[in-house]
Amino acid sequence: MGHVHLKVTDLDRAIAFYSGVLGFELMQRYGPQAAFLGAGGYHHHIGLNTWESAGGTPPPPGHTGLYHSAFLYPDRASLGRVLARVIAAGIPLDGAADHGVSEAIYLRDPDGNGVELYRDRPSEEWPLDAHGGISMVNRPLDLEALLAEAETQR
Repeated sequence: MGHVHLKVTDLDRAIAFYSGVLGFELMQRYGPQAAFLGAGGYHHHIGLNTWESAGGTPPPPGHTGLYHSAFLYPDRASLGRVLARVIAAGIPLDGAADHGVSEAIYLRDPDGNGVELYRDRPSEEWPLDAHGGISMVNRPLDLEALLAEAETQR
């Protein structure tokens, strides 16, 4: 996938979340209505706009739409550091899980869009079923251990 482009109600608030909390870099801004953020020097992984949504509300539960966007962090320490920023910003978590193949944290952006922050395990560590296929799981993720690893890897 190349990027996700989201309708938001308040561009500055969305930029503050995706840049200040999640760590993406503001690459370009088109006045008060749109912005593009990226990681690692890439032109954009996230597009944000208020063209049709300024002052709008999230879609009500039970309707179709984006379930969540997922952002891959390079390692466990990086995932722990973004978790620390999320907690420091007072953003509540929707959940956290160890899926065997990955470790994931779930939350909502300021507009109610689902966000997954995750890191993949090396493929040789993925759990397999009796036929050699991937056998993902949904176990609790130890957030305290994740935060502790982030501190030791600074």
